Amino acid sequence: MSKLSLKRKAAIAVATVGLVGIGGTAAIAYWTTTGTGTGNAAASAGGQTVVLHASYAAGLTPGQNTAVTYTADNANDSSTVVGALTATVATSDAKCLPAWFTVTADTSNTNVAAKSTGTRVGTGTLTFLDDAANQDACKGATITVNVTSN
Repeated sequence: MSKLSLKRKAAIAVATVGLVGIGGTAAIAYWTTTGTGTGNAAASAGGQTVVLHASYAAGLTPGQNTAVTYTADNANDSSTVVGALTATVATSDAKCLPAWFTVTADTSNTNVAAKSTGTRVGTGTLTFLDDAANQDACKGATITVNVTSN
């Protein structure tokens, strides 16, 4: 094995430094530019429906009234507001007349959170009017309070 001469060692050192310098210069090279752009996505259409419920005590008799509680279930991904409530009465027996009942529904304008159940949205009163007619058809009948919101 031969020994490298001092001149040869110097040439190798200069070449190495030169290659590192070129590589270092290449490492810091870059392009510059400018630009603009946009992005968009549609927002939720919102306004999906909620499920409304009316609950009240059983055993209503002529001349009595009972408190009604209205609640809402919102299975949607966004919250919504339940506004004015409208309630009507239906019965399971055609001879038990819905006209013998009155029901109120107080407007609540309540925010119902997304993915929630049982949010109280209002109250009202269900009254079984004491009519002069025979109301025996209502004995054991199912009285249903239907509620809607706009």
